[in-house]
Amino acid sequence: MATACAAFELTLNGETIRVEHELPQTTLLDYVRSRGLTGAKEGCAEGECGACAVLLVSAGPAGTRYEAVNSCLVALPSVANREVYTVESLARDGQLAPAQEAMAKAGGSQCGYCTPGFVVSMFAQHYCGDHDLHALGGNLCRCTGYRPIRDALQSLGPAPDGFFFDRLKQPAPQLQPVDYRTARGRFSRPGNLQACLDLAASDPSARFLGGNTDLGVLTNLRDQRFEHLISLEGVAELSEFHEDDSAMEIGAGLTLTEIAERWHSAPEAFLEWLKLFASPLIRNRATLGGNLATASPIGDSAPLLLALDAELRLASQAGERIVPLCSFFRAFRETELRPGELIRSIRIPKPLPASVRFYKVAKRGLDDISTVAAGISRRADGTVRIGLGGAAAVPLRALDAEQALGTSSDAEARERAKDVLRRTLRPISDHRGSAKYRLAMAQSLLDRFFEEASH
Repeated sequence: MATACAAFELTLNGETIRVEHELPQTTLLDYVRSRGLTGAKEGCAEGECGACAVLLVSAGPAGTRYEAVNSCLVALPSVANREVYTVESLARDGQLAPAQEAMAKAGGSQCGYCTPGFVVSMFAQHYCGDHDLHALGGNLCRCTGYRPIRDALQSLGPAPDGFFFDRLKQPAPQLQPVDYRTARGRFSRPGNLQACLDLAASDPSARFLGGNTDLGVLTNLRDQRFEHLISLEGVAELSEFHEDDSAMEIGAGLTLTEIAERWHSAPEAFLEWLKLFASPLIRNRATLGGNLATASPIGDSAPLLLALDAELRLASQAGERIVPLCSFFRAFRETELRPGELIRSIRIPKPLPASVRFYKVAKRGLDDISTVAAGISRRADGTVRIGLGGAAAVPLRALDAEQALGTSSDAEARERAKDVLRRTLRPISDHRGSAKYRLAMAQSLLDRFFEEASH
């Protein structure tokens, strides 16, 4: 474990910065703005608008890359020993970066509040050679409209030579253990699983921190503070990824972006699910383990994983144990995790189902919170798995409805299953949808699955 200290260093726009006396839950956004770097803005403080986007230098499967992230959801100590670039640094020697110049020429900026975020996302895509419009997801504009912004992205050619191109030829910074302590809180980033578990056992009040895309919202909008945060980013064992003939095992600390890059044999439903999971800015930070551990009844990953019969490998000082995901969620925001225990990996047994679908009902097609979500699969023997989100206080397997179906998919069996859903589901009513609407959607999605699976 790292030696306790009251300071750490990071590289900001090419300059080594020493950080002292900052509250551990200070956001990267607040910090860069306090240094006069005000291009990044706070629009929503929960990762929906992209106005706060900055770049991290990270390691990817093809080498070093620039990753756009929401700085409002990055705890400042998380970038200890890391390299950060804000929009102010992108112009060099009096010349705008191509992304900046393209935005200006296309008329992609009006009030300018959102422009730095769009430019940062566009810059990252430019240097990875991908001009996919979906890469700008999570950046919102209410003045100009998206056509000129799209035109700006699609007008970019190859990334030019120069500082930023040359930087990609060098390795990304490796995360080092951190134990940052102040009078107002502590932030630890252990370097391996044993150190992490020892740390958690020594301080029962400590809170595990993944990508901070959920906990950061509690900090920003609900003013919650935690005396000790244990970051899981540096725990190598949580980033492992294994596939063999018996199962797929995904490290709980892998970000959603990293999972997509590693799981080359993923079913089509997984790829569709991934596109519907928040935005690229969020997926670059959010972890699969974190999404499950928060136990949100509308978290997107649980319904699909329930349909895939997923299991969780949990780790603590006492050892490891396997818990089926269908029994992991106990009550609203409560799980089977014991004090000092964390999710080490998510295990998906093989063979995968013969047919699997993921459905998300939301106000917007992309980058929105589910009203109802469903993962439904059918195996070679005809048995069905139904995973639901937004239909109760927890994500759940509709076991009684599955039993009512048996191995049949005829109209009579489906009506039996839908009747079971009517009698057993207990969804809530809120501003996203009434309980009656949610119940109707859960039944409708079951019909939709069988209609699609029959073709």
